[in-house]
Order: sequence, then C-alpha cells, then structure tokens
Amino acid sequence: MKKIIMLKIEGCPYCAAAFRAIDELKKNYAAEIEIIDENFQPQLAEKFTDYYYVPTMYVDGKKIYEAHPGETYDECFANVKKVFEVANE
Repeated sequence: MKKIIMLKIEGCPYCAAAFRAIDELKKNYAAEIEIIDENFQPQLAEKFTDYYYVPTMYVDGKKIYEAHPGETYDECFANVKKVFEVANE
C-alpha cells in the first residue's frame, strides 16, 4: 500500500465530503493518509505547486484527485475511491 497525501483547508465543504468518502472507503481499503492543512502547515503545502482547489490527493507524489467547484458528493466519492485504488495497487 502506498501513502496518500491529502491537502485540505479547515471548514472546506469539499474537504468534508472527501473525509466522508474516506470514512466509507476505509471499510474496504487499507489506507495510510497524511493530511496537510494549508492554513496550519503552509511550509508543507507549498511543496505542492500543481493544484489550486482542495481537497487534492497524491499517491507517490502524483496528483490523482483535485476537487472542483460545484462537485457533487458522488463525484467526490468516485475520485477518492480512485485514489484508494491507486494506493492499493
């Protein structure tokens, strides 16, 4: 299993949806997730320069998922599931 890195911001509704999806998916997938909050850990977040929206998730340094405005929960769930699948390859 590969480590997942997730960039987030406290209070972000899309991040909340991603955490909801993570909770559901952890029932079926193994996951090691490092959470980086842009506001509280800017020195860690600034290492990632290829994203604009949060949540954004990486596996082995490769961006697998970046949320977009107006994203539905179903879209979020499908994208987070893809991240888990890549991490478990």
